[in-house]
Amino acid sequence: MAAVVNHLGHCVSDLPRTRAFYEDVFGFEFWREIHPDDSPSDRLLRLTPPIDMTACYLRRDGLVLELLEFAGDGARPLPPTPRAMNEVGLTHLSLSVDDLERTCAAVAAHGGEVLEDTNIGYGVFVRDPEGQLIELLPMTYRDSLDG
Repeated sequence: MAAVVNHLGHCVSDLPRTRAFYEDVFGFEFWREIHPDDSPSDRLLRLTPPIDMTACYLRRDGLVLELLEFAGDGARPLPPTPRAMNEVGLTHLSLSVDDLERTCAAVAAHGGEVLEDTNIGYGVFVRDPEGQLIELLPMTYRDSLDG
């Protein structure tokens, strides 16, 4: 069977803030935004209507990040809960950056959090404004994957 990656979905409570974070800190580019009808989206997503969903698609290096915001009374976002790295399921997004120190400063300036206790000099974890874990690695790590 053939398969291709479409996107990675990320539920957010503040779409403008989170969109600005990914665009300003990591250079994601806006692609499109849609406001699908509650039905059949409610059924597909197993949410109680009204869901009033906005899906904002950002692109970077072939990755499409779908930011999902639910404004309907039936689908208000639940508060984030910190996840452990050994908890089954998707754990984090990993990005290589040109300058770890400068990127960490930008993360903090744009409403994210730098997890200083994870800083091992050539890698560190941060959280976006919604609490999503992002692993920051130097560009040399990404370059080593191509070789």
